[in-house]
Amino acid sequence: MTGPASVVLDNEAVQALGAVTHPKHRRVLALIEVVNQRNQGRRRATTVLVPVAVRVEAGWDRSAPGAALANRLARARDVVLDGVAADRASQLRAAAGVSVVDATVSQVAEAAPSPTVILTSDVADMGHLAAAVGGEVRVVRV
Repeated sequence: MTGPASVVLDNEAVQALGAVTHPKHRRVLALIEVVNQRNQGRRRATTVLVPVAVRVEAGWDRSAPGAALANRLARARDVVLDGVAADRASQLRAAAGVSVVDATVSQVAEAAPSPTVILTSDVADMGHLAAAVGGEVRVVRV
């Protein structure tokens, strides 16, 4: 896989990014910094995406003063769940037997420009989902 066109954040990646005391903060920060460095001077920048279900699950209220760090570091775009996306996430959830949030992460990864990387601590479930979706999707442990 060449450098990713898209990076999708899962729950623990969001939690780790937003809290300097989180044990995985430095790892997620390093992964995001690599993405940001690769974007400098590139015609096609890597987009960091966060499904809205992940933001809710992780408690990432972008308007809260404590969210300033995560907002600035991730530069992540919210991905909303419309009807078509919800149908696809439902199909993925049924096929893989995963949580609703995990299904939305995989749906976003499938719909995002490829190649795509999912940053997650749940590599087993995300690995099954990555194999089930279309496009080039890789799972990276945080």
